[in-house]
Amino acid sequence: MTAALVLIDLQNDYFPGGRMELVCADAAVGQAARLLAAFRQRGRPVIHVQHVSTRAGATFFLPDTAGVQIHAAVQPQAGEAVVVKHFPNAFRETGLQAALRDAGVTKLVFAGVMTHMCVDTTVRAAADLGWPCQIAHDACATRDLQFGGAPVAAAEVQLAFLAALNGAFAAVRPTAELAAEP
Repeated sequence: MTAALVLIDLQNDYFPGGRMELVCADAAVGQAARLLAAFRQRGRPVIHVQHVSTRAGATFFLPDTAGVQIHAAVQPQAGEAVVVKHFPNAFRETGLQAALRDAGVTKLVFAGVMTHMCVDTTVRAAADLGWPCQIAHDACATRDLQFGGAPVAAAEVQLAFLAALNGAFAAVRPTAELAAEP
């Protein structure tokens, strides 16, 4: 099987000083960079997904801002595809599906942010499209949420969404295991 690494929305606005800072984003991008290095070393396909907000009233990932740029730790190299999206699902109205098929990919490994939004939505879509999926859980991050006036800590959000994805939609594994696969 040819695995492709799909890096979702690892963009400056999610990091310290950005417009939508996430909890543990620096740790997640460090693990994503480790996974990226392993894929590059083995010559495996890498797809960078970049969200550009076109929705009226959007407050982050705005076109032509530093925040929309992909984080320096995981910058695309020559030959690596960059798929621009405008919705949480990276398959919606993008060339992601075609890029994966053109590269001869047979399974997907995901890392990125936000776990509860774009990672979740994209992984579920990938599974629905028939792709075998894996998620590097420690190469993902999210933020604190709120529901019904009650706070939900990012750690709880992260665990709940990864637990829901594990099994039915993906195999959720640590970066170290995924990076060590031949």
